[in-house]
Amino acid sequence: MKEVEREGKKEKEKEKERWFKIEKFYYDNNIVKAFLYATIFWAFTGFLVGIILSLMLFSPNLPEIFFGHNLKYENGIMGFGRLRMIHTTTVIFAFIGNIIFTGSYYSLQRLLKSRMYSDLLSWIHFWGWQIFILLSWITFLLGINTSKEYAEHEWPLDIMICIIWIIYGINMIGTIMKRRIKHIYVSIWFFIGTWVSVSILHIFNNLELPISFFSLKSYSIYAGVQDALVQWWYGHNAVAFILTTPILGLMYYFVPKASGKPIFSYKLSILHFWSLIFIYIWAGPHHLIYTALPAWAQMLGTIFSIMLIAPSWGGMLNGLLTLKGTWNKINKNHILKYFVLSLTFYGIATFEGPMLATKKLNAIAHFTDWIIAHVHIGTLGWNGFMAFGVIYWLVEKLWNTKIYSKLYANIHFFLGTLGILVYVIPMYWSAIRQSKMWKQFNEDGSLTNKNFVKSVISIIPYYKIRFIGGLLYMLGMIFMIYNIYKTIKKGDFIKNEACKSITDSKKEFEVETFHNWLEKKPITFFLLSLIVVSIGGIVEIIPNMIIKSNTPTLTSVRPYTPLELEGRDLYIREGCNGCHSQMVRPFRDEVVRYREYSKAGEFVYDHPFLWGSKRSGPDLAREGGKNPSSWHFKHMYDPRSTSPGSIMPRYPWLIYRKLDKSKTLLKMKVMKKLGVPYLEKDIENAYNYLDRQAGLIEKEIYKESPEIKQQINFQKKVSGKKFFPLKEREIIAIISYLQRLGKDIQGID
Repeated sequence: MKEVEREGKKEKEKEKERWFKIEKFYYDNNIVKAFLYATIFWAFTGFLVGIILSLMLFSPNLPEIFFGHNLKYENGIMGFGRLRMIHTTTVIFAFIGNIIFTGSYYSLQRLLKSRMYSDLLSWIHFWGWQIFILLSWITFLLGINTSKEYAEHEWPLDIMICIIWIIYGINMIGTIMKRRIKHIYVSIWFFIGTWVSVSILHIFNNLELPISFFSLKSYSIYAGVQDALVQWWYGHNAVAFILTTPILGLMYYFVPKASGKPIFSYKLSILHFWSLIFIYIWAGPHHLIYTALPAWAQMLGTIFSIMLIAPSWGGMLNGLLTLKGTWNKINKNHILKYFVLSLTFYGIATFEGPMLATKKLNAIAHFTDWIIAHVHIGTLGWNGFMAFGVIYWLVEKLWNTKIYSKLYANIHFFLGTLGILVYVIPMYWSAIRQSKMWKQFNEDGSLTNKNFVKSVISIIPYYKIRFIGGLLYMLGMIFMIYNIYKTIKKGDFIKNEACKSITDSKKEFEVETFHNWLEKKPITFFLLSLIVVSIGGIVEIIPNMIIKSNTPTLTSVRPYTPLELEGRDLYIREGCNGCHSQMVRPFRDEVVRYREYSKAGEFVYDHPFLWGSKRSGPDLAREGGKNPSSWHFKHMYDPRSTSPGSIMPRYPWLIYRKLDKSKTLLKMKVMKKLGVPYLEKDIENAYNYLDRQAGLIEKEIYKESPEIKQQINFQKKVSGKKFFPLKEREIIAIISYLQRLGKDIQGID
């Protein structure tokens, strides 16, 4: 009897060997560890810069604490606009970008039962991405940027990003192609959708023409309304396909892993993915409601933004319902806490976003601190808490140990949650106060708060509370860093994690659905994703490019003079459009305050557009002729001398730096290639025109304020041969640009 049983077992083993193939291989955890460390480092750095910026909003003299009287020689490296670019780039591309790569490199290998396609490509990707972040810091501090929100990098860095992103894609596609699992799991769908979408968005938004192969300066090939549409098609979808879809990919992997339960609904996952990537791409124009953008494009942005609630909440519910039956574990499980709150913030942000896209609410919230609150609910809450949960989970797995202190993890959770609430709630109150003060009228029809600075002074207490919220969030992260450090110290890192794969060689006879079939065809999946994502962009953007009636021309609008063009570039260098808009909306209060509302035709020579997204200071679209040139001189040197209570930082280096005119001709030639109607004689006589206009502005300043002339003469005595006259300085160029704004539309010479 026993012999019969033994023979039976042998037959079963032979049968198993006939149908199944067992392979042993190793996961690459080294690359995951590298991206994990980079995530933590850049998160801390990005939040630190954010805290400095929030402090500068009520302490604009902060740069002088560091530089003192030498501020005029530091060339703007502590300028608010430059630091703002560093903050957004570090948080989006460095913190969130690195956590995406951390989670995707870990999950891809396990979901596909394969080591990454190429260890070499993995490390090229890692070091390339970190170098790109470092170069972003350097260029932004030096004032080298394009002004485009979330895409301020100049053309060499744009090319670098593109190459690194392609390397990541090759590595991902290669791993998918050599997979040992037939079906690709939902997380991978979101990684594919992210890669395809970001590729399209990055390439088309950053089409720019360098003034020279040896210069870092370039101009967007789009102008005015077209540039605005393309930029916010990119800007909103940077939120969609960098801050949302890949994080959802992480959610679909790590939430089931942490909870020990499969995802709630496979069918809901399918609906979530395809509807999200199709609808999201249409929503960009909701950032341009009530602007000079054609009404039909604004309408499409609103409609599709409202539609976004359905797939977004479908994904949120799919994640939360996965935790069904594990709610009793959340109090004890430090990781699940982060995932639950992250998904909750995702639900709040994806409900609030579509509501802000409605005209009624947009009229109140746009250009106010409401948008800041909305963005930070998504970044700190949805992205941040998901990232922290993933970090805690991965540290335990990679170092084969338990967290050093659940207490510290819970303190981090409490401080992070409290920090977000203390941060965003004052911003909502601040926004309502801002909007009310801007729109308030007296009985005689005059503005109650004609002086814009009054609205700024009234919200400073809210900025101080917001700063405390940022500190609390940062303090929580310090607890996390210490906790992670101690966990790693007591653990044992698994560099190459062994894994066995059992391949079933039996033929499948079951009937498949279309999506089951599609999940086995990764190239088809990529192409279908490309088609679905491209539809919205094609429908919205191409008509604005080819139908002239979308951007009617105005005969009074003329190109910038050489000096004004240089001044505009200085305005971009300092990131002034981060605090000042240049878009008067067709509202009674804005027309009374700023004069005629903005028309599409007045921006046809603006490469790039500078409409802005926030009003920490007043709109500048009609600034020309509003104040004397000497006022602008004093305002740049010390804003509080002309506008008591202003939170604008000082820009003394503009007064002491000589204007670099060496590239003026190159700039004009490139502008001509882009369609700006400069004549050959305009280019040939550019320096004569520039010097003549600069001289007129200098005389005007001296006439208006003789004390400025006395100061410049004193500098001449002290500086000797190093002295150069006021008309050759940067301040004159930027004044020429500011004095030009809005004059064409108003018919002023």
